[in-house]
Amino acid sequence: MTLGIIGGTGLLEIDGFAVEERRRVSTPYGKPSAPIVIGSLGNTRIAFLPRHGVNHEILPTEINFRANIWALKHAGVREIISVSATGSLAHELTPGSLALVTQYFDWTKGIRKSSFFGKGLVAHVSTANVACPALSAAVATAATEQAIPIHRDVTYACVEGPRFGTRAESLFLKSSGASVVGMTNVPEAFLAREANLCYCTLAVVTDYDCWLEDPSDAVSSEKVAQCFGKALGNVQRVLKAIVANKRASGQCKCRGSIVQSLLTRQSALSNEAQKRLAFLDS
Repeated sequence: MTLGIIGGTGLLEIDGFAVEERRRVSTPYGKPSAPIVIGSLGNTRIAFLPRHGVNHEILPTEINFRANIWALKHAGVREIISVSATGSLAHELTPGSLALVTQYFDWTKGIRKSSFFGKGLVAHVSTANVACPALSAAVATAATEQAIPIHRDVTYACVEGPRFGTRAESLFLKSSGASVVGMTNVPEAFLAREANLCYCTLAVVTDYDCWLEDPSDAVSSEKVAQCFGKALGNVQRVLKAIVANKRASGQCKCRGSIVQSLLTRQSALSNEAQKRLAFLDS
């Protein structure tokens, strides 16, 4: 099985990672953000996709999330770890720390194409618990083995971007129960569930957004880039430890979600819809 990693530049600069190919994948939804970098680390195959493009040229709203998830599954991925820069909405989540997301709060504007369903195929997947518990546990175990502190049970609020939020918005999201805020994990997490993939977010806390009283603490692009760069080493260590550990796959309920959620009679599906369903359910 191939492990998928979605993230930014530098993630795969890990000792021992050998790039084998850069695969261009065609999908029914257009091009993914970039060619998929496929290689191996030890005995584990890894497929890496930079969600913002090779040169970070794609805005969060411009990301072709459906193409990205489809392309990764086409490349043999069944588990995805999303490494994402986030702002903190809690004092204890200090810049530079790592966090595991278990819940997602969608505060986007409905601009993003958010589902594989439609056009004659109706299904309603449950997103009560989107993060894969087995994959999340593997990330937490790897961090612990590396003596890297990691916050658990974190709620991720996804905003539209590309601007950073106002202080009023930051305070609202904080009051909603969210612990971190970002621009990219919705609909990515939900599409992974629709595609029967295990998914979890390893969040890198880069700033305190803008809810603190002191304006000098407010988020900026410079702060995000600097802090993410400093935390990159810890992220790489966690990823390497995950690969080194032998973990049992399939010990979760992430797969098989479509069969339980399908409402359209399969006999009524068009040929295109049947092919789409077969791929998502594979």
